Amino acid sequence: MSPAASTADSPSNAEQVFRVRGLTKVYGEGDAQVRALSGVDLDLHAGELVVLLGPSGSGKTTLLNQLGGLDIPTAGELRYRDIDLTHATEERLTLYRRESVGFIFQFYNLIPSLTARENVALITEIASHPLAPEEALHLVGLGARMDHFPAQLSGGEQQRVAIARAIAKRPQVLLCDEPTGALDVKTGIVVLEAIERVNRELGTLTVIITHNAVMADMADRVIHFMDGKVLDQRCNSTRVAPSTLRW
Repeated sequence: MSPAASTADSPSNAEQVFRVRGLTKVYGEGDAQVRALSGVDLDLHAGELVVLLGPSGSGKTTLLNQLGGLDIPTAGELRYRDIDLTHATEERLTLYRRESVGFIFQFYNLIPSLTARENVALITEIASHPLAPEEALHLVGLGARMDHFPAQLSGGEQQRVAIARAIAKRPQVLLCDEPTGALDVKTGIVVLEAIERVNRELGTLTVIITHNAVMADMADRVIHFMDGKVLDQRCNSTRVAPSTLRW
């Protein structure tokens, strides 16, 4: 299926959150030039759970950084609702990241000297309309562990604290970069269940990038990346529960 043909399978009745046209990102100059993105066209919609699949170096993380306002394109169009992220000032990008986007990375980046509750509270203190830290931790199944320090938590629990921290500001977009990459299968599934629950209960547009093709079955839409381009995409007729995934 070609990217153009599969666009028709996108959820047309859902609000468009991102419009991406001809998105290009080039690093370096001359012989050292690297083209990380090469004319990406993509629409992402409210409430979707999208899995971006592709090998290392295919451009997945670069695209995620563009969507999250962590980097700016070299060329092309990138719009978040009515905001032109391509030409936004650094001040506007900072506000966008603070108010609209939650990030989940492979490594948890928790502050060791703070409890789970306190790690989440760092975000709620700067958000406009946050969830209570306790509510966010309950949503990811850590209600009984909120007063534990990171060293007292397993890897999967620490990643769920990171998810709670990301969603506590009620972001419109949740961007996940290999969220199970450092975890074993059983623990990874628990983390994916937490991400899926957030998407389902809060209606947050959720984008997961991974090289693990098994995760494709839990998505509304699967987008395959290769050489900085969308190779193809498809919509799943039903979403498979993360608990059924095996890899």
